[in-house]
Amino acid sequence: MGGSMGDDQFDLLAGWLYQHAAQPVLFKLGLIGLDELAFDAVTFFLYGLAQILLIYMIVRPLEALLPSEKWTSRKGTRADVVYTLLNRLGLIPLLLFFLLMPVTSGLDEWLRLHNLLPRELEHLSPWLLANPLPSFALYLLVIDLGNYWQHRLQHKLGIWWKLHSLHHSQKMLSFWSDDRNHIVDDVIGWVWFAVVTAAIGVPPAQFVWLVAAGRAVESLSHANVRFGFGAVGERLLVSPKFHRQHHSLAAGQKGCNFATLFPIWDVLFGTADFENAAAATGVNPEDDYPDGYLAQQWVGVKRLLGR
Repeated sequence: MGGSMGDDQFDLLAGWLYQHAAQPVLFKLGLIGLDELAFDAVTFFLYGLAQILLIYMIVRPLEALLPSEKWTSRKGTRADVVYTLLNRLGLIPLLLFFLLMPVTSGLDEWLRLHNLLPRELEHLSPWLLANPLPSFALYLLVIDLGNYWQHRLQHKLGIWWKLHSLHHSQKMLSFWSDDRNHIVDDVIGWVWFAVVTAAIGVPPAQFVWLVAAGRAVESLSHANVRFGFGAVGERLLVSPKFHRQHHSLAAGQKGCNFATLFPIWDVLFGTADFENAAAATGVNPEDDYPDGYLAQQWVGVKRLLGR
């Protein structure tokens, strides 16, 4: 996952944007001590913007040409657009960074104190050390195993389902729906992700690419399109057809097809369902959420408090 001319141009753009937009604000507010964090935020913003544009240019035409459901209006997807912009452009991740920094820093210090820092997975084999792409795929596979069990618990534990049902409440499932989550659910998810990646020693150089690859597949898998990847491909990578069944009204809280990237985990643990992919999506009335980002977040808080 080495550098390239494209990476150099991206770094130049990030540097220019930081120098002309972020740095003057830091000086004015007396926050220049946060310059490194601000530069990372600018870089995250540009990566997110590039992701949104690329996914939109590829997936949106597919939704128009091969829709699983035909809609006369896309108004029902507006809240999901807000979720995507807040998450991919960095506002929610920046907030989570400040919230979770004590946790991740404390975990790192504890591991170092007890000499328990894990070795990177590629040290399992000299062949993996010499071949970055297979080692990258191995990291994706192990991270997805962690995501699979997180997802199982989101459906199994009633209090967690109260939050996760927001993600499932979308009746107009589209590529915008990937980031439709309650912020408390996001906090739990990022803690889970941090623990898994720390446990397997994900190299910093691969971290951004692992997140980007996962998000690209997840955006496609939520798309309103009526195709899968064939009898073999459907079992290798999560497709829109496979994941739509997970979001089906019939599956509900019990759920199926929990993997986010690789269906092999559903096959191994007996939760795979390769049938009835055209089912309507959503949740039962008692688990439903209102329209609008703020209203949905508030309802989630009230449900957590038992109101």
